[in-house]
Amino acid sequence: MSDIPLRNFRRSRNSRSGYAPLRTERDEHDANENGSVIGNTRQSMPAQSSVTKVAASATNQRWKGKKKQVYRDDLEEQEGLLRDGEGHDSEEEVGRAGPARLPTQERPTSRSSSSKKHAGGSKDKSRTVPFRPPERFQARFAPNTVKNQKYNAFTFLPIVFYEQFKFFFNLYFLLVALSQFVPALKIGFIATYIAPLAFVLFVTMGKEAHDDYKRHLRDKEANSAKYLILESSGDNTSSSLDDGPHTRSVPSSSIRVGDLILLEKNQRVPADLVLLRTSDSSGTCFIRTDQLDGETDWKLRAAVPICQKLQSDRDLLGLDAEIYADPPIKDIHTFVGTFSINSSPSQSTNDLPMVPVPTVEPLTAENMLWANTVLAAGSAIGFVVYTGAETRAVMNTSHPQTKVGLLDLEINRLAKILCAVTFALSLVLVALNGFRGLWYVYVLRFLILFSSIIPISLRVNLDMGKTVYASQIMNDPEIPGAIVRTSTLPEELGRIEYLLSDKTGTLTQNEMEMRKLHMGTVSYGFESMDEVAHQLHVAFGSGDKSHKRQMSLMTGAQLATRGRRDMSSRVKDVVLSLALCHNVTPVSNDDGTVTYQASSPDEVAIVQWTESVGLTLIFRDRTLIKLQTPSGDHISFDVLDIFPFTSESKRMGIIVRDQSSGDITFLQKGADVVMAKIVQRNDWLEEETGNMAREGLRTLVMAKRKMSEQSYQIFKERHHAASVQLEGRNEAMAAVVAECLEKDLELLGLTGVEDKLQDEVKSTLELLRNAGIKIWMLTGDKIETATCIAISTKLVARNQYIHQVAKLKTSDEVRDQLEFLQSKLDCCLVIDGESLQLCLNSFTNEFIEIATKLSAVVACRCSPTQKADVARLIRKHTKKRVCCIGDGGNDVSMIQAADVGVGIVGKEGKQASLAADFSVIQFSHLTKLLLWHGRNSYRRSAKLAQFVIHRGLIISVMQAVFSAIFYFAPIALYQGWLMAGYATVYTMAPVFSLVLDKDVNEDLALLYPELYKDLTKGRVLSYKTFFTWLEISLYQGSAIMIMSLILFENEFLNIVSISFTALILNELIMVALEITTWHVYMVIAEIATLLLYAISIVFLPEYFDLSFVLSVRFAWKVAVIVAVSAFPLYVFKFIKSKISPAASSKLL
Repeated sequence: MSDIPLRNFRRSRNSRSGYAPLRTERDEHDANENGSVIGNTRQSMPAQSSVTKVAASATNQRWKGKKKQVYRDDLEEQEGLLRDGEGHDSEEEVGRAGPARLPTQERPTSRSSSSKKHAGGSKDKSRTVPFRPPERFQARFAPNTVKNQKYNAFTFLPIVFYEQFKFFFNLYFLLVALSQFVPALKIGFIATYIAPLAFVLFVTMGKEAHDDYKRHLRDKEANSAKYLILESSGDNTSSSLDDGPHTRSVPSSSIRVGDLILLEKNQRVPADLVLLRTSDSSGTCFIRTDQLDGETDWKLRAAVPICQKLQSDRDLLGLDAEIYADPPIKDIHTFVGTFSINSSPSQSTNDLPMVPVPTVEPLTAENMLWANTVLAAGSAIGFVVYTGAETRAVMNTSHPQTKVGLLDLEINRLAKILCAVTFALSLVLVALNGFRGLWYVYVLRFLILFSSIIPISLRVNLDMGKTVYASQIMNDPEIPGAIVRTSTLPEELGRIEYLLSDKTGTLTQNEMEMRKLHMGTVSYGFESMDEVAHQLHVAFGSGDKSHKRQMSLMTGAQLATRGRRDMSSRVKDVVLSLALCHNVTPVSNDDGTVTYQASSPDEVAIVQWTESVGLTLIFRDRTLIKLQTPSGDHISFDVLDIFPFTSESKRMGIIVRDQSSGDITFLQKGADVVMAKIVQRNDWLEEETGNMAREGLRTLVMAKRKMSEQSYQIFKERHHAASVQLEGRNEAMAAVVAECLEKDLELLGLTGVEDKLQDEVKSTLELLRNAGIKIWMLTGDKIETATCIAISTKLVARNQYIHQVAKLKTSDEVRDQLEFLQSKLDCCLVIDGESLQLCLNSFTNEFIEIATKLSAVVACRCSPTQKADVARLIRKHTKKRVCCIGDGGNDVSMIQAADVGVGIVGKEGKQASLAADFSVIQFSHLTKLLLWHGRNSYRRSAKLAQFVIHRGLIISVMQAVFSAIFYFAPIALYQGWLMAGYATVYTMAPVFSLVLDKDVNEDLALLYPELYKDLTKGRVLSYKTFFTWLEISLYQGSAIMIMSLILFENEFLNIVSISFTALILNELIMVALEITTWHVYMVIAEIATLLLYAISIVFLPEYFDLSFVLSVRFAWKVAVIVAVSAFPLYVFKFIKSKISPAASSKLL
């Protein structure tokens, strides 16, 4: 950033001594000068002058010898904007030239350079954009088009084919299908090999094409949305401009950097804009950012003060100004830029107040309207600085890796085993034939014959099953609002062993209520707030005169003798401070009611509390706060400066001036850990903070400091100098605030705000713990608050030892703590973020190994990155399934890092819900999601997968037996429609009906969560169960084929009809044996399939001799074969159910 200078500016020919007449009520920089602001320019703008000298010096060194690097658009722009003919000034001449004045030659050079850096693809994409930029300049930046399409006409097929054939299943069947075009390998109908694969591909391609077309329509809608841009009109229309500027409607895709956009209420912001003017006289507007950061609260944005003071929107078109913007980054809370006005507008008149020209104003994120936000009220004009791919919204559109369920990975491994079995079987049959002739061709033919061992229908069945599970979850009336965003993961819900949960908004409601106020010598609880209201009424009782007198008499020295101060005065101090020190804005609704808008529910709770005790916030904008006292009078305060809350600073401050007395006060509130170092020494803060935290209250420390006019002006100058720095701006501003303001603040009081627990949190956590799920709570709160919530939610069992680990500094301390925990694995660990990071840095494996054995872990003061790191480490170390649940934007990283992410739609917005795999509206819904839907999904998919594999194995075993008996010839036993119908119309419906099976009813599953624990061991689908099914298939396939040959009659056609009929009946019986609880659809599927098979026999005379099929001989032979193949399995299952019954069967 250091190589980017501040812009140089020349004085306007139309202004007096470098000052442009602008319409303003009060110029704070020149308030103490009596009428003349022309005299000493350097004194009136010390900050700009000092900063500009440094920038000028750096710029002269950098751009020496580059005078001819200018635009060549037209002569007028060269003359008016660039001034190519002027030479460089020396550093001393720059200093004498006046404030913020750099050599004129530097402006085009720097502007051109930054643009060329951008165009050249350099990392430095900062830009300095003049008002009314030339088209060639605008063309160098990214087009403002939204493009979410994954494919185009040329890439669709290649990309889709690649995505499909990288799976082992599909690649295997592609090779098998292609082999049928080789005459020597052709077996049966080509359609029987190509049709299943083509079906899967067409379904997938159709889904992808449909999704991409919808994306195209959304892109088209976004790109064609109309917006008004302001532009200069010709002389022939100048007379019609009295009512406003000339505007032109353009589609969003035509918007370019440097355009002035006019936005109306409820209009979506099309690009990243600097807010120049608003319809509100205060220069502020509200925006909705729910589509950007998920937060539902409105955000306040401020216009550039110089532009807001202009007489009309039309004056913007006459400004000789430019905006510098840092390179585009992802962070929506950070922006570094400057607004520089070079000369006065031509419309200015000399009888208006003056402001210095040139002027440099700092720009921050508060001046920005990010793309994809919505203007909530009024109208606004913005200056485009980032477009298209460089907007914050696009840069924050992450595409997390596609999550693959463990069940899918396990089945993929089994498929590879089946492939090896297929190859081995083919090789054995050829070997038994003595490798005669073209034996390698015979091996390939056998491979094709046995291809049904790896059934392509398996993936179709599983994908359809997942769709059924997702539908059941979303249509469950007991978990309304549940959304399945990742339909490939329902089975994962049945295998969760670690649950990582956020606290605020997840375990708690994020509904804040002020419960306690402590002032050192007196404490007010929720029941005694009437006393606060009484004391406040007494303090304001004598009206404005009393208010003036008390405000003027309040000094820091009174803290030392606070015992002599009356209680009402102290109560007034703290309540008034709480009513002023916030970022809450009252908003009038259409029905006349007033709601409070703020980014933090804590602040809204405190302002609502001040209203309940008699001090009401009635108006708030960037420069003014109005309060209504208990007596009905209005008191007003000018807002001089605001220092917003950040996660790093953990505090917010405000400087106000009482309009009645003129007193200036710095007010600050924040977390006790930072405020304890800032306030004056006291003997109660730390103890009372701990007491409130143990009650589960969120604490904020309130303090203030009186300021004189002189001390404020000194601070203002230094703070402004820091605010226009381009490098280290935030650090410099924070240093000035710390040095000038945050010293020996008067401690006023301590507030305690309660965050209520979610409904049924206690019973939910208890059920999940009984289901064998280990629960971790990761929060940004204090240790005391988190410990209290852990106890109140029953995360910690009654009388369980809680071991707190905090403020560890060395690896030796970490080692000692780990050794202690190793010997006490039944305790609950509570650890702060600093110590957690030290543990992860010093003893990662040891810490995770011990922590994962504990029954509960609470991590406090966690950053979003730490939450995600913990989730990844648990997954990596334990190889177990991890579920993360949260409700805020700070939980997104953790949710995306988990095997299964669950988002809660809550007070903090929808960001977590949108990023999650599953979305619910409250924590207690997790019980049914995991213990019922998750358990059923995993059991059903495991059973379905194994049965589909069995269905393919049994027919391949029959083929192998047939080939072995008939001289090892690679001849197909079943051809054409029999093979095509076997895996589809003859068996698919009964087999797929297994997705409706359930071993216990819903009440029992929730009453006995231990059933879930059995499932997490992964025994439902394992190598043991796989080889069990392999043995079953081997026995049944051999039995059916051998019995068919034993009962063989004169014609080969009879073997086919007997064996195939026995095979179909065997599969229908096997499905019936596997069903635990019959569903009406299962009965229909079994009967309908049997009838369909019987009817199809009539229409397939090439496979069935109808006279033989209708004979008694056919019936008894099929009955014997089916009995031999299926009855032993029934006997085995019956004996097993008596000797070693399943856990679920004991409950029935």
